Amino acid sequence: MEKEKKAIIVGAGLVGSLWAVYLSKAGYKVTIYEARPDIRNADISAGKSINLALSTRGWKALDTVGVGDIIREIAIPMYGRTMHDMEGNLTFQPYGKEGQAIYSVSRGGINAKMMDIAEQEGNAEIHYNTKCVGADLEKGIVYLKNKETGERLEDQADIVFAADGAFSAVRYKAFQKQDRFNFSQTYIEDGYREILLPANEDGSYKLEKNTLHIWPRGRFMLIALPNEDGSFTCTLFMPHEGGEHSFDKVNTKEEVDRFFKETFPDFYELMPDIADHWEDHPLSSLAIMRSYPWNYGKTALIGDAAHATVPFYGQGMNGGFEDCTVLWELMQKYTENGKENWEKILPEYSKIRKPDGDALQDLSLYNYYVMRDYVADPKFLLQKKIEAKFSELYPNKWIPLYSQVTFSHIPYHKALEAGKRQTKIMKEIMASFENIEEVWDTKEVMDAILEKTEK
Repeated sequence: MEKEKKAIIVGAGLVGSLWAVYLSKAGYKVTIYEARPDIRNADISAGKSINLALSTRGWKALDTVGVGDIIREIAIPMYGRTMHDMEGNLTFQPYGKEGQAIYSVSRGGINAKMMDIAEQEGNAEIHYNTKCVGADLEKGIVYLKNKETGERLEDQADIVFAADGAFSAVRYKAFQKQDRFNFSQTYIEDGYREILLPANEDGSYKLEKNTLHIWPRGRFMLIALPNEDGSFTCTLFMPHEGGEHSFDKVNTKEEVDRFFKETFPDFYELMPDIADHWEDHPLSSLAIMRSYPWNYGKTALIGDAAHATVPFYGQGMNGGFEDCTVLWELMQKYTENGKENWEKILPEYSKIRKPDGDALQDLSLYNYYVMRDYVADPKFLLQKKIEAKFSELYPNKWIPLYSQVTFSHIPYHKALEAGKRQTKIMKEIMASFENIEEVWDTKEVMDAILEKTEK
């Protein structure tokens, strides 16, 4: 009788839970170890953590194993960004073509659903309150400790995946002790604090539901994403210290009150008791983690454990889910007689996916500047209009960068390269027509862009 194939996943988050379903479909008995308690037993109200935005790459990974529709039940489409200026004027900027949307999901809500999916669709066994304290990467052994009893145990499998997030224990305790393993951790200057904007008393939304709201203020910004219960999860991104507006200057209730009154007056009208809720969520920091290689022996890093990024492109979860897609395709490529050749799969996964992990991090930082700064700039908005028009006329020659990242499966590193090339062309076009505001949609401008794209 053939020996049962066994896999261990460290981390029952979004990527670990989804990957369990993939491995199960390939005939693996999957065991997941999770350091936290089962979040499904806690009261997860909407907005307990930054909302996530599901887009094309994520849906593909979910739909490939037939679980996309389970998540669609809790996802809210957002068709574009609505910018709020200081006077409360609104400007809407669609994300893509007519009908294209990204989908708001609460992190707690989707994580609970993904755990259900891992158990029901992936037949995975999840052990909670069990933290990883070490690993033998070559042998596929994980060393564990039960946080409630203090008991130490170990487990071994044919293959081990570390899906335990940005501060991965497997990476820290084992990968970072390997010779020639590269790792870097970079904190950006900005932190974030969440605010839950409750629904109206009748349960209706205080803001337009199917859009992502942004209050861009140059060096800082507030965003709001809809939840199912009529509330919005709002997140203020701002420098930790220094400058006129930073978290170190907003501490007392009076300071919070004044800050919102002055910088987000229309938001303040919706939530005049903001100062009472300022401390509901902690001030958190944001970091980018780079590492390589993502595999040693029988062990691989996946999702944030391999390439944690900042949240400004809404691609952290989508990128992690796409890791599953890439690994799955490699499993098909290197399987003979129902047996996967992990010695070929893992190094190739590491090699082809690393440039995309890096590019996603670069894109995430770039989009922060777009969101907090450029979206309030009339020149930038005009540039986006010109790009959209040209893309409509010549869809094979020009896909806007945002659409490449969000609504396609073009590898992130190729999207980044194309985006840089397109930005250069648009800068030249904006500079070469003095009256660009009047002539932006003329044949002359479109022909000029066409000529530059064909060089």
